[in-house]
Amino acid sequence: MDDADLPPEDSKLTRSKQQWASQGKFLTGVHSRPEEERLPPGQHLTVKWPVLDLGRQPDIARERWKLEVTGMVARPVTLDWAGLMALPQTRLRSDIHCVTSWSRYDNDWQGVLTRDLLAAVEPHDEAQAVMLHGYDGYTTNVLLRDFAAADAIVAHGWAGQPLARDHGGPARLVIPHLYFWKSAKWIRKIELIGADKPGFWEVNGYHMRGDPWDEQRYSKE
Repeated sequence: MDDADLPPEDSKLTRSKQQWASQGKFLTGVHSRPEEERLPPGQHLTVKWPVLDLGRQPDIARERWKLEVTGMVARPVTLDWAGLMALPQTRLRSDIHCVTSWSRYDNDWQGVLTRDLLAAVEPHDEAQAVMLHGYDGYTTNVLLRDFAAADAIVAHGWAGQPLARDHGGPARLVIPHLYFWKSAKWIRKIELIGADKPGFWEVNGYHMRGDPWDEQRYSKE
């Protein structure tokens, strides 16, 4: 991937979110999750699904799409669309919580559980984290234990339809228990690594983990 494929460092969205990080925008100071609560602190509900990206929506036909699972694994693989469809397919429902303060309940996904991907590649014991790469040049990091959550999924369907391009289609990652910037759109590579390191938003003031229930919106450094 050359420099032209990297996300714009000076886009309007990037500048705005860097400012939010420096100001602590949306923070409420609430750090607990009552059992009866479904909406994280500082969030509001929406019935729409807002579209946020870095100004680039790659148009990747299924015939050209590939997903590389590599790094600290015993059996690295590169899946084409048929290979993805040959893996066990799962349907599940989960909520979305975006760091920009909106949440959307009851999203119906279809795709491949990350646990099924991990079973296929056999991570090394030394693997501790995952770096996610999108076709738009975007990167974001997650701990391996978060990536392997029971409801984390490489989704290619939403609400009974193929995942739309503006929401990350043909396939994106979904990790429901983290803020949605961790759920990389237009996924092209999943890289298992030995130590956590920051991706695009993480070097621009955002939290390394991103737990919405602890309001881990921004870096404290």
